[in-house]
Amino acid sequence: MGILARLRRDRRNRQIVDQLWDQVVASARDPARFVEGGLPDTLEGRFESLSLEMIVLVRRCAGEPRLKDLSQDLVDRFMTDLDHSMRQIGISYLAVPKRMRRFAARFYTRVRDCEPAFAKADEDRLAEVLARTVLTEAVGGRPDAAPRLAHHMLRQQARYANLSAEDILAGRLLEPPVTEVA
Repeated sequence: MGILARLRRDRRNRQIVDQLWDQVVASARDPARFVEGGLPDTLEGRFESLSLEMIVLVRRCAGEPRLKDLSQDLVDRFMTDLDHSMRQIGISYLAVPKRMRRFAARFYTRVRDCEPAFAKADEDRLAEVLARTVLTEAVGGRPDAAPRLAHHMLRQQARYANLSAEDILAGRLLEPPVTEVA
């Protein structure tokens, strides 16, 4: 492959990752996660919501070898966006790498802790994990709302499961879900 073809492919891949990332962010901002699901509307709560959205999307991509690189690009975009966000809100240049390590560790811990429940679509087990981790560690989280957040996330996982690999590779995910907030 020539250098120009590779540059075009890389630019197209970045465009697709950007399209997917915008849709991930829109889904993670679903008010149901905050109002009903007990996530605090804070930097930490938004990080947790994005983490959960990334977990279900990465799980969807894991079943398809041709989505592996795209999945990693999305995780990289997640971490890059988090880094930029911290710098924009004024966290010092020297403190950002330390916080990034902490947030990355938290993300991968969430992946490990939630995986068994997501794999079996076990709402009770996922609620227990979310109450113990996500909703307890995020200041202002409401562990009592874990069953509603677990239900929401498993519904989102089912929505992703119905997406074709072609849609994902074309940068098309889901319309943000209709919220169930009363």
